Amino acid sequence: MMRGRSDGGQKKRLIASVCVVALFLCFLYMYYDSSSQGASALEYGRSLRKLGSSYLGGDDEDTKQDGSVSNEEDSLVVAKSFPVCDDRHSEIIPCLDRNFIYQMRLKLDLSLMEHYERHCPPPERKFNCLIPPPSGYKVPIKWPKSRDEVWQANIPHTHLAKEKSDQNWMVVKGDKINFPGGGTHFHYGADKYIASIANMLNFSNDVLNDEGRLRTVLDVGCGVASFGAYLLSSDIIAMSLAPNDVHQNQIQFALERGIPAYLGVLGTKRLPYPSRSFELAHCSRCRIDWLQRDGILLLELDRVLRPGGYFAYSSPEAYAQDEDSLRIWKEMSTLVERMCWRIAAKRNQTVVWQKPLSNDCYLEREAGTQPPLCRSDADPDAVYGVSMEACITPYSKHDHKTKGSGLAPWPARMTSPPPRLADFGYSTHMFEKDTELWKQQVDSYWNLMSSKIKANTVRNIMDMKAHMGSFAAALKDKDVWVMNVVSPYGPNTLKLIYDRGLIGTNHNWCEAFSTYPRTYDLLHAWTVFSDIKSKGCSVEDLLLEMDRILRPTGFIIIRDKESIVESIKKYMKALHWEVVASEKVTTGSELDQDNEDGENNVVFIVRKKLWLTSESLRDNE
Repeated sequence: MMRGRSDGGQKKRLIASVCVVALFLCFLYMYYDSSSQGASALEYGRSLRKLGSSYLGGDDEDTKQDGSVSNEEDSLVVAKSFPVCDDRHSEIIPCLDRNFIYQMRLKLDLSLMEHYERHCPPPERKFNCLIPPPSGYKVPIKWPKSRDEVWQANIPHTHLAKEKSDQNWMVVKGDKINFPGGGTHFHYGADKYIASIANMLNFSNDVLNDEGRLRTVLDVGCGVASFGAYLLSSDIIAMSLAPNDVHQNQIQFALERGIPAYLGVLGTKRLPYPSRSFELAHCSRCRIDWLQRDGILLLELDRVLRPGGYFAYSSPEAYAQDEDSLRIWKEMSTLVERMCWRIAAKRNQTVVWQKPLSNDCYLEREAGTQPPLCRSDADPDAVYGVSMEACITPYSKHDHKTKGSGLAPWPARMTSPPPRLADFGYSTHMFEKDTELWKQQVDSYWNLMSSKIKANTVRNIMDMKAHMGSFAAALKDKDVWVMNVVSPYGPNTLKLIYDRGLIGTNHNWCEAFSTYPRTYDLLHAWTVFSDIKSKGCSVEDLLLEMDRILRPTGFIIIRDKESIVESIKKYMKALHWEVVASEKVTTGSELDQDNEDGENNVVFIVRKKLWLTSESLRDNE
């Protein structure tokens, strides 16, 4: 018995010793592993992960305007450092982050697609770190070649190629992903499908732009945006729209290809576009239940369509003879008839409805007909955070009288004063002067960047404070497209931008933009930093957001107060941006007369360096 007890005690002591050693080894592992991993994406870090040799296309020194290099010790400003986000956050979209929704246990109605709408994190949960590119990232392929192929490493997701293999969405070929131009209802190419719609509508030469009268298109549930890609050759620009849903990365592929696109959903909030913005809306088997909630989603399309605008709908309901499809077709036909739409054409798998040119049909409906007309005091152009309504948006007295939008055909539309100028009290002279001033300024910008920029250097451009869209109009001779952004807190001039044949969206720059990281080549920020400071928002947050959405080797043009620019310079080293040019604006410039304190404005142009984390470099090797 005593011997047995003695053996038991030895065993206990042995087990205890093993446990202590194991705990000590675990501690060592956790300590060294955490120190090697760098700062977490959800914390503030005191020091940036050492990049050292992981830099591509730049070094750790500041570059002067004349090309010489100065050491940090010689710099007049001390750079702040940012941690690098964890690699798993290389595609983070802060206001469309489903992980955040799950963690916060937000009570959302999934049947209404609320989980695909914007839900921005509070300040304490913002990602205060630099978003790393994925392993093997390369400078994107240039337009127009990018329409048909992108680097697989830049968007390492191939599930759509397998899932849609019979529909020619995309094909993996070596280190690239190719886009044959197919879609769910146009397996044999978007170009043939587009020509067939034009033929259905009897447009000359089967060209969908109808001699310039059809310019802006909304493609709902766009996939990888091949429909929008093949419209560009006809001088048609499409806003390709899709949520970050089970077909993840479809909008990321679109933007990587150089095609205009935006992350959004027909859910509970209005789309971020003014009324009467598009000549054509398109849905190719977009799997949207148009009959839900008294047709509210179809009524939202009606709101954004111009007088006489079209809705091209390719779906089984338009042709299939099974009981369910026939029922849906009957109910949709009844709904659109009450909305005063008519069938403009129907062939094979596609039906095209047309919206009326005036209010006459609405006024002739019997009393109590559903859906009702919207309230007379409702603003059809208010979109920021505004819920959809199941009602028909009637035309203004002007549009009703003229029986149309009164817009010039493209390309004259871009420089012709839009009829809705009068809504803001703007004169034709003001419009023409604004157009000319921005033409001169854009020429000046390109001269400042001349040593760094070639004809195909930039493709996707964002004007972060677009006003009337004259910055974008000044780029008409360059092979680029511009996302024009208008603040919801000033004059809602976005409708003037659409009336010029351009596209854009409403956005508050105190929040993250609805796009993937690394999707724009050039950002133009005209007094944007002054604006957000006046609202009490963080300049640092905006700099990190701009870095997130800017492609490596991309440019930022900042035009703002000299004091603002000086404060931004303190972040250059931490952001891994290099100075391209800096120039004081001539005192009294008409674009810079809003400075009440009389402070001069500065044009400050920077370029984002291409860098990779040490982990990415090891993966490449």
